[in-house]
Amino acid sequence: MRLAELSERSGVSAAMIKYYLRQGMLAPGRKVGATTAEYDDSHVRRLRLIRALVEVGRLPVATAKEVIGYVDDDSLDRTIRLGAALWALPHGPDPDDADEVVVAARGEVDRLLGMLGWSTAREIGELSPDHRALIVAVATLRRLGYPWDAELMAPYAQLMHQAAVRDLDFVETHPSEAEKVEVAVAATILVDPILRALHRLAQQEESARRYGL
Repeated sequence: MRLAELSERSGVSAAMIKYYLRQGMLAPGRKVGATTAEYDDSHVRRLRLIRALVEVGRLPVATAKEVIGYVDDDSLDRTIRLGAALWALPHGPDPDDADEVVVAARGEVDRLLGMLGWSTAREIGELSPDHRALIVAVATLRRLGYPWDAELMAPYAQLMHQAAVRDLDFVETHPSEAEKVEVAVAATILVDPILRALHRLAQQEESARRYGL
């Protein structure tokens, strides 16, 4: 397909496609003339990923470019490529090691990971921004008088593991390695709002069942 069709199929303007080409976020098309190129479904898929990162995830283009750099680095195995891409996404503040509430929260998070047998998460530890974010969230709740501990978090974590299994089952339905990594990153951006909305709807439903409308 030519640039105009690529723009139509992807929903990205021709000007933005040219910009992403210049930034190296989109692979060049196959040259068919001095000023023309042909593109294929991989370009459509990549533009959809870029749209997910920039428009839905609201990432700055520089951050989206960093994420895509990890997606494209086939010198890394899939776990490392996916992890590096996800770690490049924006995260909240780091925990304050001088705060005794943070220290207590870190202990509960570590105890939780031990209870669950999540050895990889324990080994990576606070190298992971998500590990750090969990500590900050637990510390905030404890500071507000809601003493979340490992036992309280464990059922939630088990539900999230089931969600992760479904996520990766879906990833495995895609044929190529590039597609698997791309869809995993895109799903992180797109599925999080779905899970958050479903959680809130479920809370509303359960509240109505217990207490009435």
